[in-house]
Amino acid sequence: MPYPARRRLLAAALALAAAGPALAAPPALNELEYFSKPGLDVLAFNNYYDGLFSDAKHAGVELIHHGVRTATNGDVRLSPTPEQWDPVALMVDRKVDARTSTVTTRLGYAAHDFEYDIRVSPAGEGVKLQVVFDRPLPRALEGKAGFNLEFLPSAYWGKAWVTDTGSGQLPLYPAGPTTRGSDGTPVRLPMASGRSLTLAPEDPQRRVTIAAGSGELAIFDGRNQAQNGWYVVRGLLPAGKTGVVLEWTLEGNTVPGWTRPTVIGHSQVGYHPAQRKVAVLETDRRAAAPGTARLLRIDADGREHEAHAARAERWGPYLRYDYYTFDFSDVREPGIYVIEAAGQRSNAFRIAADAYANAWQPTLDVFFPVQMDHMFVNEAYRVWHGRSHMDDARQVEPNKEHFDLFGQGPDLDSPFQPGEHIPGLNYGGWFDAGDYDIRTQTHYATVLSLVETWEQFRPERDETSIDQDRQHVELHRPDGVPDMLQQIEHGTLALIAQHRVFGHAIPGIVEPDLGQYTHLGDAASKTDGKVDDPNDPDSPRDDRLAFTTNTTALNYGSAAALAAASRALRGHNDALADECLATAQKVWEFEHAREPNLFRVGNTTGGDPQDEELRAAVQLLLATGDAQYGARIEALWPAIDARFGFNAGLAIAALPKMDAAFATKVRARAEAFKAERARMVAENPYGVLITRGGWAGNGAVIGMANTNYHLHKAFPDLFDIEPTLQGLNYLYGTHPDSNVSFVSAVGAKSKQVAYGMNRADFSFIAGGIVPGVLVLKPDFPENKEDWPFFWGQNEYVINLGASYIHLVHAAQDLLSRQ
Repeated sequence: MPYPARRRLLAAALALAAAGPALAAPPALNELEYFSKPGLDVLAFNNYYDGLFSDAKHAGVELIHHGVRTATNGDVRLSPTPEQWDPVALMVDRKVDARTSTVTTRLGYAAHDFEYDIRVSPAGEGVKLQVVFDRPLPRALEGKAGFNLEFLPSAYWGKAWVTDTGSGQLPLYPAGPTTRGSDGTPVRLPMASGRSLTLAPEDPQRRVTIAAGSGELAIFDGRNQAQNGWYVVRGLLPAGKTGVVLEWTLEGNTVPGWTRPTVIGHSQVGYHPAQRKVAVLETDRRAAAPGTARLLRIDADGREHEAHAARAERWGPYLRYDYYTFDFSDVREPGIYVIEAAGQRSNAFRIAADAYANAWQPTLDVFFPVQMDHMFVNEAYRVWHGRSHMDDARQVEPNKEHFDLFGQGPDLDSPFQPGEHIPGLNYGGWFDAGDYDIRTQTHYATVLSLVETWEQFRPERDETSIDQDRQHVELHRPDGVPDMLQQIEHGTLALIAQHRVFGHAIPGIVEPDLGQYTHLGDAASKTDGKVDDPNDPDSPRDDRLAFTTNTTALNYGSAAALAAASRALRGHNDALADECLATAQKVWEFEHAREPNLFRVGNTTGGDPQDEELRAAVQLLLATGDAQYGARIEALWPAIDARFGFNAGLAIAALPKMDAAFATKVRARAEAFKAERARMVAENPYGVLITRGGWAGNGAVIGMANTNYHLHKAFPDLFDIEPTLQGLNYLYGTHPDSNVSFVSAVGAKSKQVAYGMNRADFSFIAGGIVPGVLVLKPDFPENKEDWPFFWGQNEYVINLGASYIHLVHAAQDLLSRQ
């Protein structure tokens, strides 16, 4: 062998030998306080239960394995397959010892006077997990408390498992085992148990091994308990012991040299020729720079032509990745294009003047009809759901706290007694989200958005038959009436029903118990459709509950929507239009004659009362021209000023009816907001505000994009069109984590597994918009495309659909002027 070749071979061997120990090393505790090495991150209580909707499957000890969060909820639990609402421990304290690379978290179950520590430290090719007791396990928890670690089913189904006693395959669909307890309730049994367990030995990117220092560990299928359950690895905690009572060594295999593939963030729908066109490349920080990116135009016969090529410009770090941009704004020729960069190739997209023309239609054509409550909804050969909740509703009792953030005050504010049937609530409204409840605050926001779209753009599309008399809906069958008007009418009917029955708005109507709340399938089968008889012991008590507290915020928000609807419905349903306006004026007079009722529970009793009053004042001013509403808008200037990003659209809508001094104040505040917005979006390369709450931020993205539209229309010298278009492009795939379109069935690659009523089928509802990218602490952006049950990432909500429809129309309006 020639000397240079021998020298290269020796160098390679030495490099491999040097790399060996590094590859076998455990993850190191980093400055962000989690354990990390290439291909494996272990989070130790960086995230915990936020209290929003109990267990959100992002808490405790968690694994991020080759860029995918595959395990979560490493903590002491009181059953082998806990459900969403089952008890969880509360965090007492979390300490990070950089010297020993140990994270110690103190937790406790107050109801059992039980506290414990969980220690996590590097070991082997992973971490050592220890549960430590100061005092023995309380007797009531003996045989119940265990350390659980949950593994994502979609990451592991079909893969093998191996224990020291046998082997098997993780099932695609839950299949037991289950036995019957002495009290008749199901008892979940493990699929396997032993002193050690390896998951996915055949898959180097998913192989995980857990070894128990003492006792056994077992693996359960949590989906036998609930469809949103995960595979659970569990070790029972011993009785009568203190100190280290459980110790696992958890190791995740890592692929040498692995780096996460670059994500080419781009619009799956495409671009208008006149707009700015920038792809954002999300890259692993250990990967090489993407170098040159290419835009290829594809002919009808498949031939490809390079339309543009340029070195991707480094934007910098954000969260855990590095970002580069590829600007191809100069390419204006209509056609079909793809982007190639960093060994990846995008889906095909269009550059065309009508790129956005149809993008809003699935939301109006499919999503909104499917969400219609109290209706039979049919699509060709498919029944989406029968005529639902015709037995609405029962009066809730005073001081009732509901698990879905509804709450009743000490007064009923209702002529009905607890448990009594309330007639007149079984029409109108939409299922708020992936659930089957009527949330008033969401409804009036939705009606307001739809009216705004109707008044500004007047889309007269007719694809759906909606018969309110028969309570029957047929998709893809025009009935001669614009669908948007009919949807405005349907939402308005639910709002006006509350005023007809109670004389005021109410928080809403929701399922009485968890058994109904977790119902999946046809909404009409959730109740029997018959009014409960309180005198009949065999009555199922399945009717939904009406929460009826008379709050000022809800009254103003509802009045705003009714006033707006009165304008839109004029000429379509004049009687309803008249009633809506009269009701809104009556509510205004009522609230200005009493002390405000500021009762608040969860997120169902209205927004900030001044913001809601501003909504009502603006809509009543536009509906009547009455100067009293203009005077009140002027008096509410502090609310406009303090929350300008939220209220700017309202202030601008009122401008034609206000005086020059008010317009001057709005312009000056808008100038200041321009700088504020620039600071809000500066931390990321996408040009939008990416929020960090437990519910992902597409609502904020759409809201800011729509606000920019209003600001541009009012002050074109201050605000250009790009922030509006950036919001839309973010939804369509120019965002962190992936490049999927967050609007189901819109774009070449869109959300096809989402949290709708059909989530158990791993399916979607066309036109639904999901919340989007959830940023888990400290630095992990996530939107699961193969697991629908993350409501904070994947749950459709109706108000997001309505504001999205407006955004698409706004974008088309702006681009048509270029």
